[in-house]
Amino acid sequence: MDICFAAANNKTQLRVESVHGMLWLQTHFESVHWEAIASQQVIIPSPNAEMLAKDAAEAGLAVSSIPSITFSSKY
Repeated sequence: MDICFAAANNKTQLRVESVHGMLWLQTHFESVHWEAIASQQVIIPSPNAEMLAKDAAEAGLAVSSIPSITFSSKY
């Protein structure tokens, strides 16, 4: 896997899982964002993440998506 998208609350955390994923993301984001991407601190709106995931898959990267998880509590 090269890039992982983890969804929660209409936002998606972008996680880089390989050097290929990081190099590809560097072609899509300005250099001021590279450190945040590498340290997995980037959260983007889910519609943008879906477009980015599609683009990455079309470029040949291995993409994984973790669906949104909702917790309910019973008290």
